[in-house]
Amino acid sequence: MNTVKINYKNLYFPPGGILMWIIIFLELITFGMALIAFAIYGSEEPSLFHQSRLQLNSTFGAVNTVFLLTSGFFMANAVHEFKEKNLKKSSLYFKLTMLGGVLFLILKSIEYYHKIESGITIDSNTFFAFYWLLTGFHLIHVVMGLVILVWTNHGMMKNNSDTEVADVEACAAFWHMCDLIWLLLFPVLYLIF
Repeated sequence: MNTVKINYKNLYFPPGGILMWIIIFLELITFGMALIAFAIYGSEEPSLFHQSRLQLNSTFGAVNTVFLLTSGFFMANAVHEFKEKNLKKSSLYFKLTMLGGVLFLILKSIEYYHKIESGITIDSNTFFAFYWLLTGFHLIHVVMGLVILVWTNHGMMKNNSDTEVADVEACAAFWHMCDLIWLLLFPVLYLIF
């Protein structure tokens, strides 16, 4: 009879550490509750939410999705190369990850600029209050993720670096959380209503 062996070490010590996963779950719960509230308000004002959504540029949203997903792919490669002790290649993947994040910020800033120029602000209506709060909160996470990426990449490239696999995995876990949150926000804000 074959028995399944459970590795409890992985359960108690997930990649990036348990603290990072607690933070990730709290962030996902926060965004999840906001999206539920968004759906409830949207069901009460379907016409307003539909008309407001039509004012968003879904092409910008889709391109930003590609930027983040591509950067997530590079982040996974950065972790792999770090584990293989190929620091130069890992650093290259870190930089490509950061490029994806910066491109996301640039395009989101252009989108914000167009909204403000059109007079669409957080006070415009309920839909746009959610839009500005949710995308703004996500934007802050991307900026924080970029800071973590720069810090980790710099630390691992120093002589006698004390950067460990757990540090790189924690960095990757945070970045992938940013990807996941955007994958929730993009369809709900840009496509559904």
